[in-house]
Amino acid sequence: MQTALDIAKALADGNRMRVIAALLGHDELCVCQITELLGITMATVSRHMSILHKARLVQSRKEGRWVYYRLAQSFPAQLSDWLKGAVGDTAEIKADRLKLTEI
Repeated sequence: MQTALDIAKALADGNRMRVIAALLGHDELCVCQITELLGITMATVSRHMSILHKARLVQSRKEGRWVYYRLAQSFPAQLSDWLKGAVGDTAEIKADRLKLTEI
């Protein structure tokens, strides 16, 4: 039950939900891309990513001075399907998709 609770808490923030939605459409994103997408400080992005990592929703790799994030291999398929249906067509997520093509 703790895993489900950790996932629910991790997704209980709009910015973290936006990150997961963005990662559903990309293999990986650099922390700099996430920072620009969300329009918040790098420190705040790092805090959000730490919460998502603790919930085992994302994995990271470091290359030089940058950290890249991707969905965890164990990301639940049912959660992916639910998120795509629940938020995939919202105006905010559509705007994020467009912005990511420019970043």
